[in-house]
Amino acid sequence: MLQLAERMSRAKPSAIMVVAEKAKKLKAAGRDIISFSIGVPNFLPGEHVYAAARDALAHDSGQYGSNRGSDALLDAFLVHLKEGGFDGYERKNLATGVGAKHVLFNLMYALLNEGDEILIPVPYWTSYVDIADILGAKTVLLPCPAEQNYKLTAAQLEAAITPKTKLLLFNNPSNPTGMVYSEAEVAALADVLVKHQLWILSDDIYNRMIFDGLQYAHLVKARPELRDRVILIDSISKTYGMPGWRVGLIAAPEQVALSQVTLNSNHITNLPEVVTAAATAALSGPQDVPREKNKDFSRRRDEVMAVLESIPGLHCPKPQGAFYAFPDISVAFGKHHGTTVIANDVDFCNVLLDVKGVACVPGSAFGEPKAIRISYTCKPAELTDGLNRIKQFFAELV
Repeated sequence: MLQLAERMSRAKPSAIMVVAEKAKKLKAAGRDIISFSIGVPNFLPGEHVYAAARDALAHDSGQYGSNRGSDALLDAFLVHLKEGGFDGYERKNLATGVGAKHVLFNLMYALLNEGDEILIPVPYWTSYVDIADILGAKTVLLPCPAEQNYKLTAAQLEAAITPKTKLLLFNNPSNPTGMVYSEAEVAALADVLVKHQLWILSDDIYNRMIFDGLQYAHLVKARPELRDRVILIDSISKTYGMPGWRVGLIAAPEQVALSQVTLNSNHITNLPEVVTAAATAALSGPQDVPREKNKDFSRRRDEVMAVLESIPGLHCPKPQGAFYAFPDISVAFGKHHGTTVIANDVDFCNVLLDVKGVACVPGSAFGEPKAIRISYTCKPAELTDGLNRIKQFFAELV
């Protein structure tokens, strides 16, 4: 019998999407379900984005576009980078893809040989490990528990780097934890990295979702000499409420950017013209929607933390970015809800969904089985209701 390629035995569906689909099916069946599962911003971009898309449709060329990305989109991204404090990049340093996940896959494909070691702090976004596994890379996981605020330390990083280390994957602000590294924390990591020759993928897609007046710290800002080894990954999905438009972007050393152009030429060819126009408008147009939504997510974070902090025994480091909370719920392990024993995070999420209709993602999907991820992007009334249900659920455990 004919078989699939061996690499497909290492491929697995997104754990986040599995939970989201289960919640969707229960809701379709008539259940009262509140989903804290998927990381969708749940707001739409400004009208200027749709106006640009309509104009692109009205003047559609019907032709192929650039494998790298249109000049207008690249220039808009360059301005976006400069506003964020990143100078010195040119079009030759940029490339686009069908969302940040596609960009991440292409980058890891271009940078890693089978067996190469990739350092990934834990908790991690699920696709980091999933993609590394498909490509046959060796993942070296660096545990960063709640006790250290889910952050990688310079000492951990120094101890983990070996001659076999090819790449570090660094995410700030973090999905799934919402944690934001301070300037001092980033500087300490950068001081380690300048001493070692390895690539650094910097997943920055939540860089404009930072609360409490914090400044956005970055490895390249801390040590500019890292620029020739750091690849910045960005996206319009989270900042602009456009995940379905699928536009990811990178700023990188010229040879890395060119590798992405070459890979694009062999599969996607180019981003669609209408999508390019919308993305360009999002990056270069009014920024009032992202700014207001950032304030809104900060208020939601406060509501989430107020409820979580009122639950005895539950510990959640305070997130200061993105739109996630990642509480350590291990206080529930070994307890019962009715006749059901909660032995782990998966049991917790299954029982919570069954009895309270609240969908969360088990922390084990992100490498931390003592926690769950709460995405607080739903409607305000649903957020309040869902948090109350979680609090009631804990109160009912014996």
